[in-house]
Amino acid sequence: MYNILICDDEADIRSAIRIYLEAEGYTVFEAENGRKMLETVKEEEIHLLMMDIMMPVMDGIQALSLLREFSNIPVILLTAKTQDSDKILGLNAGADDYITKPFNPVEVTARVRSQLRRYMRLGGSAVQSAPETLLCNGGIELDVKAKTVIVDGEPINLTPTEFLLLRFFMENQEQVFSPKDIYRRVWNDDPLGAENTVTVHIRHLREKIEINPASPDYLKVVWGHGYKMESKPAPRGEK
Repeated sequence: MYNILICDDEADIRSAIRIYLEAEGYTVFEAENGRKMLETVKEEEIHLLMMDIMMPVMDGIQALSLLREFSNIPVILLTAKTQDSDKILGLNAGADDYITKPFNPVEVTARVRSQLRRYMRLGGSAVQSAPETLLCNGGIELDVKAKTVIVDGEPINLTPTEFLLLRFFMENQEQVFSPKDIYRRVWNDDPLGAENTVTVHIRHLREKIEINPASPDYLKVVWGHGYKMESKPAPRGEK
């Protein structure tokens, strides 16, 4: 089964989430602040992190930024704040999803299952729907089996969510999808809060694959409808 780390300065919250997750068969680790979380991730094999934003010693945003320097495990933020700006702040720091307190056991376990499914799709078996091993568009090459991405001859590092999002667009070039459709297809979850989550992850992806993210060549907005990946010819010298 999978190992999940809960990072929150409130022991009651850690205990409640532990009960939810252990009932589902997960092994649960705990940390009371961002610094302890980083130590635990380095010492243990952690498959998913659930972390509060507001904590002493080291808050969730700072800890998440440091985590992303060496780990791509999925991260679900736990926050009592309901403002969109706080959620976007967490997504910008590298979070994959968020749950707003107070939360219920059904939502917690559903979000955890969804994130683990996507994470294991990267680290384990290939997705049934795409027989191609190498997906190409212009200067982008995505290797489904090796889980690597090369842009204009240079390897780039993507989080699991960014990789699956890029793969989705590479497999569906020139097709327009609404943020809710993208969320359903990539996150495998109900599109609650899809607008912000999808928008932030697409912005991150553009920063890594586009020469000028402000004027993208690949990931285009289709106003009033959603997003699409525009097909590009292979660079000169390639077939």
